[in-house]
Amino acid sequence: MADPTYRHRPAATDGHVARKRFGQHFLHDSAVIDRIVRVIQPGPGDPLVEIGPGLGALTGPLLAAHPHLTVIELDRELVPRLADTFGHHPGFRVVQADALAFDFGTLAPAGQKLRVVGNLPYNISTPLLFHLLGFADRIADMHFMLQKEVVERICADPDTEHYGRLSISVAARAEASWLFDVGAGAFTPPPRVESAVVRLRPRPPPFEIKDQETFDRVVREAFNHRRKTLGNALKGVCERGHFVAAGIDPMRRAETLSAEEFARLANGLY
Repeated sequence: MADPTYRHRPAATDGHVARKRFGQHFLHDSAVIDRIVRVIQPGPGDPLVEIGPGLGALTGPLLAAHPHLTVIELDRELVPRLADTFGHHPGFRVVQADALAFDFGTLAPAGQKLRVVGNLPYNISTPLLFHLLGFADRIADMHFMLQKEVVERICADPDTEHYGRLSISVAARAEASWLFDVGAGAFTPPPRVESAVVRLRPRPPPFEIKDQETFDRVVREAFNHRRKTLGNALKGVCERGHFVAAGIDPMRRAETLSAEEFARLANGLY
C-alpha cells in the first residue's frame, strides 16, 4: 500500500510544466497509483527500476513498499528535484539517461533479474518495449502504463481488429497480461487517449524460432503489405515450397496467422 505521505502529492506543482517533446503526462490519481503498486507486489530483495518517474507520484509509494529503487529520467530539470525529494532514502538512485539507449543489463545484480515499472511516454512506448525486450534474460517482469490502443495491440488475438506486427513480436518474446484501464483524468495534463496497465514477463516462446532476425523480417514484410495475400506480400522472401512445408495457405493474409505459424514459415528460410 502506498505511503500517504506521497499519495496526495500534486502531480504538476512548484512551477514545472509538462514538456510535450518528452511526452509528459504526470500520473496523480492516488487510487491508480496504489493499484499499480499492489499488482507489482515488489519483494524486499527485488532490483526495482522505474522508467520516467517524472514528478515522483509513483516513486514515493514504490519506495514506501520497497527499500531499493533506481529511476531513469531523461528530463534534466527533474533529476535534481527527484534527488531532493527522495535522496534521503538510502536505497534510492536517480540516473539521468535516455531509456531508449540505456544498458539496463548494468542494473541487474549477479544472479538476479530486474523488475521494471513506468508510466511510459506514449510517443516512444513501442521502440522502448523492444529495447527492453532485448534484455529479456536480465528482466523478470515489466509493468507499464501505456496508451490503451497499444495494450490492445499487444494482447490481441489473430484475426481480430487490433492484431498485427506488435502482437506477434511481443508474443514471441514475452507473456502479456492486460491488467486494467486508466482514464485520462488520472493525469496532468490529461492525454487525449485512454490508458491501460500491462504486465510483460519475458520468456522463451512456446514454439521454436530458429533465428529471431529471420522471424522478425518475415513478420515485418508480411505486415508492410497486409492487404495482400501472404504469397504476394512475401514475394521474393518465401517461395511456394516454403508455404507448403509450413502447412500455410499462401492465399491467407498476415493478420490471420498466429506467431507460431509465422515461426514455422520463417524456420523454413533459415
